[in-house]
Amino acid sequence: MTAGIDLSDLKRRMDGAINAFKHDIASLRTGRASGNILDPVTVEAYGSRMPLNQVANVTVPEPRMLGVSVWDKSMVNAVDRAIREANLGLNPIIDGQNLRIPLPELNEERRKSLVKIAHDYAEKAKVAIRHVRRDGMDGLKKAEKDGAISQDDSRSQSDKVQKMTDETISEVDRLLADKEKEIMQV
Repeated sequence: MTAGIDLSDLKRRMDGAINAFKHDIASLRTGRASGNILDPVTVEAYGSRMPLNQVANVTVPEPRMLGVSVWDKSMVNAVDRAIREANLGLNPIIDGQNLRIPLPELNEERRKSLVKIAHDYAEKAKVAIRHVRRDGMDGLKKAEKDGAISQDDSRSQSDKVQKMTDETISEVDRLLADKEKEIMQV
């Protein structure tokens, strides 16, 4: 670590934002049904927000159908509400303690809606990356103010942080373009 900030830590945090983005867009399935599509769903359960997989089991009984087996039958309506409010375009059908979720055919409108969701995920990733950059720049300003590094070192390191940020954001853009192409492919 050079005086000032830890560039490898900033790189690790930016890579974390990229990995989270990859995970998010992987849940946008274009072909066969996948339980990953429900990963972003959180349920209001027992006084807190919990991921869906902590209150239910997700299965794929058919190529165009998801099954959700809720463990606690008092939670069925909360799970139903959480899936509807997740803006995934899914409408669960309650069947006792289970939910059946037919996946809509990917028409042009649905494809555009998936692209829009992918753009939202990309924007969240870019915001996270910019937060890491801001933390790095604030650390440099503080180190320079405290006299730990010279103004030239501060400029040099801030250029490196900016270059790292630009590269990471262009990686997000590239991943988004690939996913958009995959979604829009008929």
